[in-house]
Amino acid sequence: MNFDLTESQRLIREMARDFVEREVKPRAAEIDWSDEWPWDLYKRMADLGILGMTFPEVYGGSAADTVSWCIAQEELARGSAAVADAQLICKLMGDMILSNGSEEQRRKFVPAMARGEKICAIAQTEPGAGSDVAGIQTTARPTGDGYVLNGTKRFITAALVCDLAVVVATTDPRKGHAGITLFLVEMGTPGFSRGSKEDLLGVRGLATGELVFEDCHVPASCRLGAEGDGFRRAMRSLDTGRIGIGAQALGIAQAAMEAAVTYARQRPAFGQPIANFQAVQFMLADMSAQIEAARLMLRKAAFLKDSGRPIIREAAEAKLMASEMAHRVTTDALQIHGAYGYSTESPIERLYRDARVYQIWEGTSQIQRLVIARQLLQ
Repeated sequence: MNFDLTESQRLIREMARDFVEREVKPRAAEIDWSDEWPWDLYKRMADLGILGMTFPEVYGGSAADTVSWCIAQEELARGSAAVADAQLICKLMGDMILSNGSEEQRRKFVPAMARGEKICAIAQTEPGAGSDVAGIQTTARPTGDGYVLNGTKRFITAALVCDLAVVVATTDPRKGHAGITLFLVEMGTPGFSRGSKEDLLGVRGLATGELVFEDCHVPASCRLGAEGDGFRRAMRSLDTGRIGIGAQALGIAQAAMEAAVTYARQRPAFGQPIANFQAVQFMLADMSAQIEAARLMLRKAAFLKDSGRPIIREAAEAKLMASEMAHRVTTDALQIHGAYGYSTESPIERLYRDARVYQIWEGTSQIQRLVIARQLLQ
């Protein structure tokens, strides 16, 4: 078993790391407090080929493998979780269109997404339906020439800036999973509008908000896949998304540990740097061990994905461990910083807030445990 990165994977890591150090880190605090979509960095990722890095070359990408993308996600999140997640939403929605859309939809939207010219959101979460996808209340009523969508989506990443959205709706609520269908809807379609903005605790700057559908008529050609097949297609996307979300949690934890090491070396107490005290050393050692364990789990899940093998359990395990680990590591890193870590002047305060959501989105930690257990018991 070879744990070394390939030459192309190392080059991607170096390019992403250089971008983060030079351009992302200096903007991270501003993105957080302004809570504005980082358009400049988004366009810059497009110019560098990061945005659509996994897309096939014919659709504007460079056909990078999942391991390379996992590495890039970790590096981006070391600088800004918001920047990393902006890239993730482009990758996941591009994959969704590539896997389920028509050739016309692929050519119309995916290259434009890779160039940073169009943003696609996933309109799934609702006021009363998050983890329970079968509980979706947004309806898609069939008509003679298409469907009429009605419903409200909440906590949607890029809702306030998106040009189109993959909408998860039900054609028959009585059918549960079997009624879920996906639609690709462009902003500007009558009946499709933006709602209010969400003011979030962490990972700010993602233009998170509501998407509203009021008698929104769409032709049948906007449907992605067969009617009633949306649940399976959405769940397949979650497996890859969990690798990316786990990699982001890993990057946040790595940044927190690096900050804690630097601070511990510099902060004097009782006549010497606090790094000399065993209590602090043990906290740092635990951080390092947990980070490396999560990294190995994520790389394995990404490797299996590239090998065409099932990753349902492996992706859930990696996401679970990485998100829980990030919460512990940022908590301990803030503790090492003491009062300074609790100040908004400290980067660790932002990392601490950002880490918390990773136990929630792309499937809560409780949902990951259910997925894992079901895979073990079936």
